[in-house]
Amino acid sequence: MKWEENVRKVVPYTAGEQPRHRGVIKLNTNESPYPPAPGVERAIAALDAEQMRLYPAFPEQTELAAALAEYYGIGKDQIFIGVGSDDVLSQAFLTFFNSDRPVLFPDVTYSFYDVWADLYRIPYRKQPLDAAFRIRGEDYMPQKSGIACGGIIFPNPNAPTGVLLSPDEVEEIVAANPDVVVIVDEAYIDFGGTSCLPLTRRYDNLLVVQTFSKSRAMAGMRIGYAMGNPKLIGYLNDVKYSVNSYTMNYAALRLGAESVKDAAYFRACCGKIVETRERAKETLRKLGFTFPDSYANFIFASHRSVPAKEIFERLKENDIYVRHWDKERIDNYLRITIGTEEQMEALYAALEKICG
Repeated sequence: MKWEENVRKVVPYTAGEQPRHRGVIKLNTNESPYPPAPGVERAIAALDAEQMRLYPAFPEQTELAAALAEYYGIGKDQIFIGVGSDDVLSQAFLTFFNSDRPVLFPDVTYSFYDVWADLYRIPYRKQPLDAAFRIRGEDYMPQKSGIACGGIIFPNPNAPTGVLLSPDEVEEIVAANPDVVVIVDEAYIDFGGTSCLPLTRRYDNLLVVQTFSKSRAMAGMRIGYAMGNPKLIGYLNDVKYSVNSYTMNYAALRLGAESVKDAAYFRACCGKIVETRERAKETLRKLGFTFPDSYANFIFASHRSVPAKEIFERLKENDIYVRHWDKERIDNYLRITIGTEEQMEALYAALEKICG
């Protein structure tokens, strides 16, 4: 059909499977196993239906922006709020990566990056992780790699590996690239890492992106945000408001603010997940798995004798969902989200039967 010649064709991102029947132990999409902060539930009951007929306030003018600014000790003009971190990152690709030079990101990383690059016709280059699945800082430094790039993005901790760079290692990359924007995707930073947000005081080309979907247990509300110097945030807002003036809904803005206010609950939930993760590492090792040391709410594991795809399929038969990719370098690995202690015990029992 002739009209297809003018269609923009891309291979879309493949999200983790969402089971439609009850009783599934869902360890495949890195959601929190715990509910949002108690104040979120109270705020749901208090939502004003009359507000639904009105357009919501611009995100930077809301209680959510004020709560985030207070929590991080930065100005509201340093925060950009979007519909999940995917929306924030997509807008950042569109805003900052407009050079003829390639954007750099790891070869094993969040698989939405190359989708956005293809969608927006952005040249890119994948830099290989080393044998231990670590990002090699020198690969992102033009003086050492010989690559003049048009921007850099990587998760920290990386996904799906869970491997963490220190702030000093990140700073070396940012400092070596003063002429392009460097985006650090911190979706999993609350599970053991140190945020690079303080570096934004010294580097005006650094954008730090976080989300409510993991550590704040609000994946269903779709809230993400970026933090950086006001000029970066201003450019992001210019692009966002050229696409859609009212990106965030009233309920998400209201409930997100309540989540940020309860810092004690937030820390307690993150702490429980970290404790369960560390116990999971010990148990999985005993069951014959190897994995890079994870600082996220998941473990990226390979078994010494049973193929990952077989484990994936047999777990699914037992209503336990984990994540598997048929991709080069990682086709024999499973990404296992950290659930509750009870969910993890069920996983271990199933793995004993499969791998024993």
